[in-house]
Amino acid sequence: MLAQFNFQQFQEMTPLDGVNIWTYLLDRNAERITVKRRKPALENLEKIFNATFKLANEVGFRAMNLRDLCGETGLSMGGLYGYISNKDQLAEMIEDVVRHATHETPRLFDAVSDPLDKLEALIRASIYISEILQPWFYFVFMDSRVLQAAQRNTAKESELYVQSLFADVIAQLPVRPTGSPDLMAAHIMAMFQDWYVKRWKYRAAAVDPDRFADSTVRMMRGYLAP
Repeated sequence: MLAQFNFQQFQEMTPLDGVNIWTYLLDRNAERITVKRRKPALENLEKIFNATFKLANEVGFRAMNLRDLCGETGLSMGGLYGYISNKDQLAEMIEDVVRHATHETPRLFDAVSDPLDKLEALIRASIYISEILQPWFYFVFMDSRVLQAAQRNTAKESELYVQSLFADVIAQLPVRPTGSPDLMAAHIMAMFQDWYVKRWKYRAAAVDPDRFADSTVRMMRGYLAP
């Protein structure tokens, strides 16, 4: 696996994308979802989560309710209950998608041996997967503070997992700047999060995922391997 790849190349190897994500959700929550006809179930999951992200952005996840979701999706309350019974389940499913993506994506680069190359691969993959799943990552970042304690902890664990991957690779560098690998990894995380949280800023400047990833990688290599 090469460390240098662009967004188009990543889309060919990503574990989750805009299409198979609904299959993942349906299979992952098969015991909870009572609708057994696969095609309408996949279509309704897409409606439900797209509506959730829209309402969460407009009125906030705390303020929205299941009736709002019915109005946005066109589903009856009974139809909605075929997929979820409360908002906490929605949040749990969203967090599960982000957790799955952040755990599975790095495994694509297990065979990359050079630490700087591996760090580049992890940075690029993190940026690109958050581009593909931007509403999901944004929700976990912005709305996890209003969730139940267990769900807040799950969201924190996903972020710390990625940060620990960065830190572990930085610690393997034979020569690196003095300082904590964890703190250096936290700085990289902040750049990565800025991409999917403040999309308006980069859209206004016509910055695409490849340009942002290239810039982030140059900063990383310039500091860690001057």
